[in-house]
Amino acid sequence: MIMERYKKLIKSPATRKKILNLLRFVPDSLMLKLQYRIKLHRSLNLKNPARFTEKIQWYKVNYRNPLMHQCVDKYNVRDYVKSKGLADILVPLIGKYNSIGDVDFDKLPDSFVIKTTHGGGGLNVVICPDKSKLDIESVKQKLFFEPNKAKKTSMGREWAYCGLIPGLVVEELLVNKENPDAGINDYKIFCYNGKPEYLVVDVDRYIGHKRNFYKADWTRMDVSSDCPQADRDIPKPENFDRMLDIASKLSEDFPFVRVDLYNVNGKIYFGELTFYPWSGYVQFNPDETDFLLGEDFKIVL
Repeated sequence: MIMERYKKLIKSPATRKKILNLLRFVPDSLMLKLQYRIKLHRSLNLKNPARFTEKIQWYKVNYRNPLMHQCVDKYNVRDYVKSKGLADILVPLIGKYNSIGDVDFDKLPDSFVIKTTHGGGGLNVVICPDKSKLDIESVKQKLFFEPNKAKKTSMGREWAYCGLIPGLVVEELLVNKENPDAGINDYKIFCYNGKPEYLVVDVDRYIGHKRNFYKADWTRMDVSSDCPQADRDIPKPENFDRMLDIASKLSEDFPFVRVDLYNVNGKIYFGELTFYPWSGYVQFNPDETDFLLGEDFKIVL
């Protein structure tokens, strides 16, 4: 595949980022068509998009809701969640910092999660279950950025992340008491104008990451994407209706957003709001799923 050969040729993510930054002069629509072709091996239809992956690219180019900036910022989104009357689902905050140089690791608890406020797709996140084993210098290198310098562009041309002032947050580490080595289940709920329709559930993240697709009524779908299906049915949480209610409230301001929640030891926690899942570059199996997920994604052409 072209993209795989590209990554083998240019192994450094930092180098690939520099190359993409040099191509900032290329218009978004043209760049997205090129990336879509390279990654999914088909043409991108931005005039009359039907696929979910096409509508995500349309979203990047055309949808400009300033509220998105707040919602993708890992610190400022906390105020958005509070504004919906959902402060109780926020993961306890340990600290907010302007740069990695401001973090006093000696004062942090034995376990925590530290992440940049302006990254997407799980980038720039460090999970620390045991501080005594943490390579602090490596963390400092991974999470380094120039303070107070806003991002002018995004590698994926994702408008919501552009112009964000970077920062760092440290939060409490959530632990699944029944199986701490596996990690916690991640419930990613696809919502359209405030209505949850589908979700993916990520399990066993640290012992063999797997993912199941479900409809909002918890009917399992025979679908895979960039991650294999679990070899078992995942039990529906007892408070799943409450999760759907939360997702509805957090998504009501947008044509589409994926609401990511955790459900740990019976308590629901907020993860993040994701406007561009997989950056719109994912191959579903079967391919019809791409059209199915796109049906309820209503955009104004």
